[in-house]
Formats: sequence, C-alpha cells, structure tokens
Amino acid sequence: MATLTTVRPPAGETPVRRRRRRERPGIQGLRRSLRRHWTLYLLMVVPLIWFVVFKYIPMSNAVLAFKSYNVIKGIWGSPWIGWQNFELFFQNPVFWTLVKNTFVLSVYTVAASFPIAIVLALALNEVRNGVFKRTVQLVTYAPYFISTVVVVSMTILVLSPRLGIVNEGLGFFGVPAIDFLGNPGYFRHIYVWSDVWQTTGYSAVIYLAVLAGIDPALHEAARVDGASRLQRIRHVDLPGIMPTAVIILVLAVGNIMAIGFEKAFLLQNPLNLSESEIIATYVYKTGLLNADFSMATAVGLFNSVINLVLLLVVNAVAKRITGNGLWS
Repeated sequence: MATLTTVRPPAGETPVRRRRRRERPGIQGLRRSLRRHWTLYLLMVVPLIWFVVFKYIPMSNAVLAFKSYNVIKGIWGSPWIGWQNFELFFQNPVFWTLVKNTFVLSVYTVAASFPIAIVLALALNEVRNGVFKRTVQLVTYAPYFISTVVVVSMTILVLSPRLGIVNEGLGFFGVPAIDFLGNPGYFRHIYVWSDVWQTTGYSAVIYLAVLAGIDPALHEAARVDGASRLQRIRHVDLPGIMPTAVIILVLAVGNIMAIGFEKAFLLQNPLNLSESEIIATYVYKTGLLNADFSMATAVGLFNSVINLVLLLVVNAVAKRITGNGLWS
C-alpha cells in the first residue's frame, strides 16, 4: 500500500520568501540569462546606445513643429504657436501636389519592385546549373552596391537627348530625340525602374534564403503526387515564403510616404518639378535653403505620422488575412 510523503520546503525558506520567489519568476529568469549570456548582452549595448543617441533623443526636438524657432532663444526657449505650422502647410497650394507625388511614386515603386524580386528568387531557385545561377545572382546583386549618385549620373548619361545611348538607338529607327528628364511624364518611370534595377537582386537574396529553408520532403511528396514544376512553386514555394513576403510588404507600405530624398532630388530639374517635387525635397528646401526650421519639422512630423498610421493599418489587415504580421 502506497504511503503519502510530505514534501518539506528547503531549509531556511520561509513562507514570505517562497511567495516572493513565486511572484518574481521573470526577474530571476532575467538574472540567470544575464549571467549565462552576458557577452551577447554586451554586444547589444553599442547598437542600443546608437539608437538612443541618434534616434530617440532627437525625437524630443520634434516640439519645434509647434514653435516659432528663434536661433537666439534655441529650441526650448522659442515661443509656442500650437498648430499654426500645420495649418499653414495644409493651406499651402502645393500641399496636395506634394502628397500626390509622394504617394503615387511610392506606390509605383512598391508595386514594381515587390513582385519582381519574388519572381527572380523563384526562377533562380529552379535553376540547376550552378555557374549560370551564380552569374545571374552576381549580375543582379552588384548594382545594389553602386552609389545612388553614380546611378543617377549613369541614368542622366544614358537618357541624354544628345549623347545618350537610348536616343542614339531611337535615332537609328528615325525617331527624334526625346528629353526624358525634361518631360514630367517620364520622371516616375525613370525613378522606379532605375530603383528596380538597383535593388531587385538584393531583395531576391532574402527570398532565396527562405526558399533554401523549405523542407525538401514537401517537394518530394509533390513530385510523387505528379505535381508539375509550376504546381510545386504555387503550392510549396509560395506558401513557404509568404510570411517573409508579408512582413517585407508591411514594412514597405509603412515607409510609403518616406520615399528616398537623394535620388528624387538628383533627378529633379525645373522642367519636371511638377512630378518630382515630393515631401522629402520640400522639407529640404524649406528647412535648409529657406531656413524655416519650424515648418520643415512640422512637415516631416506629418509625414512620419502618416507612415506610422499606414504601418499599423496594413499590419492589422495582413494579420487578419494571412495570420502573419510584424508582432505575430
């Protein structure tokens, strides 16, 4: 017959200590983790300091958007004017033009670059010739390391109406020279497709890494069931990369109003200004060239808030539809 034994608490452990031990499991776990993995936590110190110094501390100066900046009084000594800078920006005749140009250019960039990177990764994943595969990866990945200034210079030279290769080819067929950069209708296409050429190879590497992690047994089972190559891509590869693709898409949409300043400014000229003037270039001209720091801060803060709202909305929609999100 089994006997009951009484489990005695460790020597010296009182009910109060036992209650505290139960109430603070997270703190004890953190201490154990710090003792075991202190080197990894030490590696995190420098990046955290960088974020605090260059990201979080400057955020406090966003109050400049609600002040009339005075150089002598400084940011915190300048007088408060409330929402006046935002009201002036919303009433500015160029407000809707800036928002439209920024939004359309960003959506065009995401719509063009996002699927092309996936298609390139799926195609390379099916290539069995190692030499050809590595060559294509090198050719498509190398442009990512080219400076934006160099890419813009190459674009200007290639599309030059007098000496550009494109106009030389058009002239061979009797087509008159076209001033691509002087025509506002061509600006978005030039911006987007030069960006696709520069970044597609880098984006495809991420999807290739995900494809390499898919269980080969799934492909073997699909082959046994008689699935063709396209069917395996559709039913095995695409579901495998979907979580990563959703996260990348959510991040891209979250930055949809924060399109890069550098390339847009370098491709900009007085002839294509109606299509090339975006919020980033407007902030640069307002803040640095016109020295209206309060207005430039207000416009930049407005842009950041729109990005944050878009990020949260798209993440919620993606989470509901696919079950994957940034914080899933």
